[in-house]
Amino acid sequence: MTERVRRLYDLIVAKEHRRYRHDALAPMAEDFARLKAPPLLRMARRTAAVLQAETAVILPGERISFLRTVPKLPELFAPGEWEEIRRGHFIHELGYVCNISPDYASTIALGLGARRAEVEARLRRAEAAADAEGRLFLESAIAEIDALLDLVDRYRDEALRQGRTDLAETLERVPRLGARTFLEALQAFRILHFALWCEGEYHNTVGRFDQYMWPYLEADLASGRLDEAGALELVEEFFLSFNRDSDLYPGVQQGDNGQSLVLGGMRADGSEGFNLLSRLCLAASKELKLIDPKINLRVGSATPTEVYRLGTELTAEGLGFPQYSNDDVVIPGLVDLGYATRDARDYVVAACWEFIIPGKGMDIPNIAALSFPEVLLRCARRDLRVARDLQVAPTFEAFFASVKEELKVECSAIAGGIRNLWMIPAPFMSLLMDGRVEAARDISLGATYNNFGFHGTGLSTCVDSLAAIRKYVFDEKSLGAAELLEALDRDFEGRDELLARLRYEAPKLGNGESEVDDLARQVLDAFAEGVAGLRNERGGVIRAGTGSAMFYLWHARGLGATPDGRRSGEWFGANYSPSIFARLKGPLSIIKSFTAPDLGRVINGGPLTMEFHSSLFDGEESQNKVAELVKLFVRRGGHQLQLNAVNREQLLDAQRNPEAHRSLIVRVWGWSAYFVELDREYQDHIIARQEYLV
Repeated sequence: MTERVRRLYDLIVAKEHRRYRHDALAPMAEDFARLKAPPLLRMARRTAAVLQAETAVILPGERISFLRTVPKLPELFAPGEWEEIRRGHFIHELGYVCNISPDYASTIALGLGARRAEVEARLRRAEAAADAEGRLFLESAIAEIDALLDLVDRYRDEALRQGRTDLAETLERVPRLGARTFLEALQAFRILHFALWCEGEYHNTVGRFDQYMWPYLEADLASGRLDEAGALELVEEFFLSFNRDSDLYPGVQQGDNGQSLVLGGMRADGSEGFNLLSRLCLAASKELKLIDPKINLRVGSATPTEVYRLGTELTAEGLGFPQYSNDDVVIPGLVDLGYATRDARDYVVAACWEFIIPGKGMDIPNIAALSFPEVLLRCARRDLRVARDLQVAPTFEAFFASVKEELKVECSAIAGGIRNLWMIPAPFMSLLMDGRVEAARDISLGATYNNFGFHGTGLSTCVDSLAAIRKYVFDEKSLGAAELLEALDRDFEGRDELLARLRYEAPKLGNGESEVDDLARQVLDAFAEGVAGLRNERGGVIRAGTGSAMFYLWHARGLGATPDGRRSGEWFGANYSPSIFARLKGPLSIIKSFTAPDLGRVINGGPLTMEFHSSLFDGEESQNKVAELVKLFVRRGGHQLQLNAVNREQLLDAQRNPEAHRSLIVRVWGWSAYFVELDREYQDHIIARQEYLV
């Protein structure tokens, strides 16, 4: 890290830049409501007001500028209006466009001036066609572009006032005109990314940064404008920019902000994408040790061992990334769902892990979640009732068939509940979708892909429960169905021996036992079959996935005891992972179990998540073993993998002495955060996860 970047780093880590924030905007929602202003007009006026209220702040020595100084966006709708909207519509999360990967590259290359000219041409056509709504949409986009360029000019003027002619020259060029150099491209990205947050969109991912930024860096290196050291310095400053305002971005917990960046992987033409910029990004992340941007690494069977080694070196830093995605599984899986091959090869991950297409995808990959254990319990109480009443039971095969059928019914029920989706208009985001502005009121109409994704939570709890029922109720007949149901109803009160047997002695997913692994395969196949053929109202498909997001806590809170020995309210494992209390043989058996299903069928994403004791990464030999473990996962057909370096004693001490561990970073589910900033429930779950050695 150069001295210049170190000074910026120290300022941002100390949060000194936050002193420039101010509450300059009065509430707007009531005025909008009184005027009955349409949503598009509200969005355009608010965004322009926010940009106009921003103060041009240039931090000492920075070459990539723009800092959020207006921390809170005024509400667009009065409470009564929101209630009315919700009565007639399905609202996803906060109602804003979120969790997509914009096409930054086109506007960085063309410039906002050229994009504005495109919008003006469409506006003239809308006026000629007397298309009032289309006209309002396009006028809104122009108003936001103009407000942003005005802020850029104020930053340029402030740079000149401070004698920063170098920065002023950059801002004179971008983003109004197309970028010519790596520095200009980075500054243009920062401004576009900044504008999306000011418009209200969130979980705005970075996409394939090393692909669309590489031509600028390559040209600079060839011309001598930059050497590798200078390029690394710019990448590190660029990465610092993601940590300036990240506390302002909404999420379930602090750190859940969606600033996810993808490196490497197959390019659209089939060639390998890992390049020098990929390497510099890994080096910058390793050097800075900050939670943003989150690093995702695309790999495959042809990926050189060195890339896995570089990824392992970053994991050793304890940041919770990189997260690996396997091109060999993901690309065919997306093609099977209807994605064009070139687009599938260009996939990125959304805020956490869901696979989406940059610029072309308006997928909502986290629109709903299915609880496998809840479905299993429903079937157990219904289909084993005859055992309770008559002391007889059907066959396990019949019971399992009922569970699989109920999973399909649940998929249809969830999909049926998502009707009349409504989203707050996003004129500026529309500029960054597929390289064009559509004269449409709904951003989704301009996207190529409009699919929904369903998470599947508690897989291990469900599979372990099935394995226990098969072993004790049907095979051994050492446990009556009535006795089991009664123990579940009582949350195992007074049944300590039975609880211990189910919890610690029953078969568990993750031990590499083929019979148990086959249950997991069948459960996930049923999930995939349950969404197959379903269509959403935008014409998109439903994608099944193995991710859990926060539902590993939320779904578990209200669920009673389960036949695997889990007591009422106890957590599920996060994402695609073993149960919290399962006694397992080790990492190799876990990989064997969790690569047994056909993961291309559940390609909405969701990583196998494994924790390793931080001491494992102390030596080169151990790090090589971890890299080989990742390669094994890829060769066996795993789709996504998340490895974390943790130390339980350190985490416990951080709970006792948070001030001494302010910089301690952990992986939560699809994102990383500062441990001491998390709610206690999330901290406790991380501590409870198992640490493995290899």
